[in-house]
Amino acid sequence: MFTGIIEGLGNIVQFNKNTTRRSAAKMKINLGKLAKGLKVGDSVSINGVCLTAIKVSSTLAEFEMIGETIKKTNLGNLKNGDRVNIERSLKVGDRLEGHFVLGHVDGIGIISKIEKHTNEIKLWINISKEVSKYIVEKGSVTVDGISLTVVDSLQKKFSVTIIPHTMEVTNLSYKKIGDKVNIETDVLGKYILSEK
Repeated sequence: MFTGIIEGLGNIVQFNKNTTRRSAAKMKINLGKLAKGLKVGDSVSINGVCLTAIKVSSTLAEFEMIGETIKKTNLGNLKNGDRVNIERSLKVGDRLEGHFVLGHVDGIGIISKIEKHTNEIKLWINISKEVSKYIVEKGSVTVDGISLTVVDSLQKKFSVTIIPHTMEVTNLSYKKIGDKVNIETDVLGKYILSEK
């Protein structure tokens, strides 16, 4: 369980696809100070995807991914040197500053427009019809692991606004039109819709 409040950026040190029969891909990330106290078996959100640390050495952590993760998220597009959003899992008793985030990506969105304003940046993201039905104006959404509020919700696209601080501490500052981002819709909304 996560909150969507990014703690920092990690650097991809090594990314290998089709490594073994056991996993579709492996990656090694330099977590910097976020590696402190991390143990094998701990969950870490990488660009909004919940992954398990399989090796930890100093500031480096290694993760493996199955085919479904590569297919349903943007992690398969990563390469050495890329920067990824990092959030350690929520501890019982921690403040819940964003919203409930599971790290289970619903689909990939594509940045279609970036509007730069004086004190904010507005991102427009295209999504599938399946994901679109869970997006509501003023509701919560996770974009590459970042808890954000939906501004506009249209058919197969939505917008969010980003404050300067969020741009500075996440990988959104490196994104451009056409880039893929992981989308996780609000789990509470999914339960409400499933009751209908």
